[in-house]
Amino acid sequence: MDAQGRGRAGDIDPADQWVLNPHTGEYELRLTPSAPQSGIPGPRRSAPSPSRVGAPAGRTATHVAPGRGVPPPRRRRGAPPEEPLPGRRGRRPVKQKSKAKKALLWTGGAMAFVLVAAAGGGYLYIRHLNGNITSVSDDGASTGGFQSDKAINILLIGTDKRTGAGNGSYGDKNSVGHADTTILLHVSKDRTNATALSIPRDLIVDVPDCETKQEDGSTKVIPGTDDVRFNTSLGQDERTPSCTVRTVTELTGIQADNFMVADFNAVKTLTTAVGGVEICLAKDIDDEDSKLKLSKGTHTISGEQALAFVRTRHSVGFGGDLSRITLQQQFLSALMRKLKSNDTLTDPTKMIKLAEAGTKALTVDSNLDSIGKLKDLGLELGKLNVKNLTFTTVPVVDNPTEKVKATVVLNDATAPTVFDMIKNDVSFTEVKKKASASKSAEAAEEAARLKGTKSAASEVRVRILNGGAAAGSAQAELEYLQNEEGVLKSENAGNADAALSRTTLEYAPDQADQARRLADIMGLSGAQLKPGKSVINSQGLPTMTLTLGKDFKGAGVSFTTATKAPEGVQQSTADKVECAK
Repeated sequence: MDAQGRGRAGDIDPADQWVLNPHTGEYELRLTPSAPQSGIPGPRRSAPSPSRVGAPAGRTATHVAPGRGVPPPRRRRGAPPEEPLPGRRGRRPVKQKSKAKKALLWTGGAMAFVLVAAAGGGYLYIRHLNGNITSVSDDGASTGGFQSDKAINILLIGTDKRTGAGNGSYGDKNSVGHADTTILLHVSKDRTNATALSIPRDLIVDVPDCETKQEDGSTKVIPGTDDVRFNTSLGQDERTPSCTVRTVTELTGIQADNFMVADFNAVKTLTTAVGGVEICLAKDIDDEDSKLKLSKGTHTISGEQALAFVRTRHSVGFGGDLSRITLQQQFLSALMRKLKSNDTLTDPTKMIKLAEAGTKALTVDSNLDSIGKLKDLGLELGKLNVKNLTFTTVPVVDNPTEKVKATVVLNDATAPTVFDMIKNDVSFTEVKKKASASKSAEAAEEAARLKGTKSAASEVRVRILNGGAAAGSAQAELEYLQNEEGVLKSENAGNADAALSRTTLEYAPDQADQARRLADIMGLSGAQLKPGKSVINSQGLPTMTLTLGKDFKGAGVSFTTATKAPEGVQQSTADKVECAK
């Protein structure tokens, strides 16, 4: 049996066997005892005539009778009709509650954006969907894959590669596939909020050296280049998606757990699968380049028209890439609202189409190379409420070296704060936290460490170790504390025995006032203060130990994390309908 055959069991179509379980509120695949179970159920379609046996799958679904959530299983030829169960005639399916968050859906960037996913009966479709998935090596650029007990960072890359039917007519049909649209999706550890950070393709960055795995199993290092457009991190000089991941890490300090890549076809197939996405225009648009022509007001777009919408830039905003990013964020918000709507999540036929379209549309990293792994990721993403998904863009300014403005550079006044908020899992929206009693007690204990008297800076005695910061950090921080803050009783104690992800300050109970002063100077949190014991310094005196971890940002740079985005940083949430201007 091949993937195209869908594994029909006798005369029963597997898609007709999805029924609602009133006890769980989920659709399940029910098989009759006499029918062999199919490993690959497929979308519902008409029974094949002899002339159509072996024809490709994916035909138009047959009509579902009004008032029925899922049609009953077809009976075999010659079998007597079954009587309906008593009291069940004409009833509608039980309304689903939070189960509606579970859906096997993928999209990516502006052409590639993963929003919601999860299972229901998705694993029953596993063998066929696994065959749809294309994966490439992450070349060691990522963390090795997301974890359910940590914050998640997924890099979503939309390429400008013109492969696929009808795409050769768009612009440069010979494009190698640059990183045309890139979004870093950060989902908080507690899954209450997320931030989708768009990275402008014309942002000037340094692309680092990139080690890539070749088809023959060997590795090749592609030399990096400085002061180039961000979009060249993919495709240029045979760079792979892992090169884009490395570039984002160097730019933001955030290492992606996984990545997903999609070309033009993703927008077309996914919007068609959901039956179109509703967008809003504040003015008429007639864009010759993108071939989009729409009047002011709301429209439902899909396929080619949806692709034209996300490619439009000359007819919106200032007519540049930053204006197009805003348009794409509005589109993605609308797509997410559609994906989370009941008319999508409660329609098994539409769900199957989405699973098909999603798995075919994306290329994923080798740590997401199965439907099971994608399902697990989807279960995590599906916990998110759209009102707490914030779209924002890397803060930039015009490139000051150009007379004719064509590229942008980082806004040094605000970009570091945005990056730090994401790294430190700070929400861009107001989220009501439901902390457990134990976590509340722990937080209270940490906060208490910062309360109390503080000694004078001249009385603070501390030794500094480098436990994962850049080389020379301990000496640089020592000089800052002595010369700028008056912490004269301090010394450089070299390297720590082990690397730490987070900077810590260990002190004895009678040094608490010294610890509070140093925490105040450095912006250390209560969680970074570790009550313990003192050590003897080079002068034979008891001293605290400051270990600089991987989170150390530089001498004199405060550890205090911003609690809200800087003034002027553009942001919007996915639950709000915004009209393109």
